[in-house]
Amino acid sequence: MIAMQYNFSLPADYDMAIIDRRIRDKGPLLDNLPGLKFKAYLTARRGDAVTASRENLYAPFYVWQEEEGLSDFICGPGFVAVSESFGWPQVNTWVVWRADTSSDIRSARFATREVVAIEPHVPLAELRQQESDAASVAISLGNALASVVAFEPTHWTLVRFRLLAEPPAEASRPGVQAYNVGHLSLPSAS
Repeated sequence: MIAMQYNFSLPADYDMAIIDRRIRDKGPLLDNLPGLKFKAYLTARRGDAVTASRENLYAPFYVWQEEEGLSDFICGPGFVAVSESFGWPQVNTWVVWRADTSSDIRSARFATREVVAIEPHVPLAELRQQESDAASVAISLGNALASVVAFEPTHWTLVRFRLLAEPPAEASRPGVQAYNVGHLSLPSAS
């Protein structure tokens, strides 16, 4: 599996209703997309108490079953439409260590994403096990509706991503970006 996110920082006076409308109109187009585990259409508004965001953001987060799904999307008309509307983004990708979803995933209204540096020479097998265990526990305790942990070895970072039903308590913690979920694209069996 592979996780992917691109992020558009929008001007402080940007009418975020434009993004909400785009999500409402285009979000269902990726429902049941082959190879997609889920896509969370994410926004954050500058000054919003729930997300504690310093800027307006549109930042979809994807988990693909295989890299071909990601490649097909990036090379296809959906990504062309996004890049024509908002510019050519940097697309961040991470190799997934663990991606769990609960049966209530459709109840997700909020998300958090934390990207942290992996220290040089850390025992990666141990880190993978610790992070995977923590991701699994988040689901089993009901603290998250989806929990993804993944890494990328170019800049040596890992990402912790959670979908939540309730506003996140850690939204104001340094390094954590909280979002509102506008739509979830899922396979029909989810």
